[in-house]
Amino acid sequence: MLDYSRRRDLVKIVACIKYSLDASEVKVDPASKALKLAGVPHKVGVIDKHVLEMAVSLKEANGGTVHALTVGPANAKESFREALAMGLEDVILIENPIEGQVAPDVTAVILAEAIKKIGDVDLIVCGEVSDDGFTYQVPPRLAEALNLPQVSFARTAAIKDGQLVADRDLEDSVQTVAAPLPAVLSVMEECNNPRRPTLMEAMKAKKKPVHIWNVTDDLGLDVAELQQKVALETVASEGVVVHRKQQMLKGDDLNALSEELVNLLLADHIIEGGA
Repeated sequence: MLDYSRRRDLVKIVACIKYSLDASEVKVDPASKALKLAGVPHKVGVIDKHVLEMAVSLKEANGGTVHALTVGPANAKESFREALAMGLEDVILIENPIEGQVAPDVTAVILAEAIKKIGDVDLIVCGEVSDDGFTYQVPPRLAEALNLPQVSFARTAAIKDGQLVADRDLEDSVQTVAAPLPAVLSVMEECNNPRRPTLMEAMKAKKKPVHIWNVTDDLGLDVAELQQKVALETVASEGVVVHRKQQMLKGDDLNALSEELVNLLLADHIIEGGA
């Protein structure tokens, strides 16, 4: 359990971001219907820029620091320069100890241990869902691992009197909630418009550090134990086959063609007839 007995005037925020597959470059194998992931480039996820904007905006409003935290390959180091230019102090890159896709529970354990090592964290900001995983599991699992309250689906957030106050998007309504700090906040893309760093900010970002941590040496985790955790396994993929009738209506009488089209749609129950 983290020790938060010593409070500070300035907030320390950790922004958890993901080095994700570039979904626009993913192709589907026509035979197996499986995703072809080999050679697909990676980048900081789209939603993660909203995470960074939220974290930096809260820092600017309250004073403090923002530290980005991510799990990925060591060669991803240079991919975080734009993130640093948005107003971060540094990036902590934890080398991925497991080949392939990391299960959400493993990610949460690794992030939790890293946050404990950072220490005295007031707020942890995450994306509600990653660009490539779509599991929605990491933020709640992280909150559980740290025994902290979580505010999910946030569209706005502020720190007031030692509390996190946020509006949650519940589709048909908006719920305003408050949670004591420290807390975990997970946001959607609709929460803000990420800033575009200036040339000067980009130049300064080159001098900001990207720390690389090892799960065993720096976090004390057993890689063999992490590998035993159950990961999501795709057992089958079946594509959707679309059959088209390819009917063509011909004629010069538009009224008659319209009536014929309506009758065809009614017959196939694509539209319902009125009284």
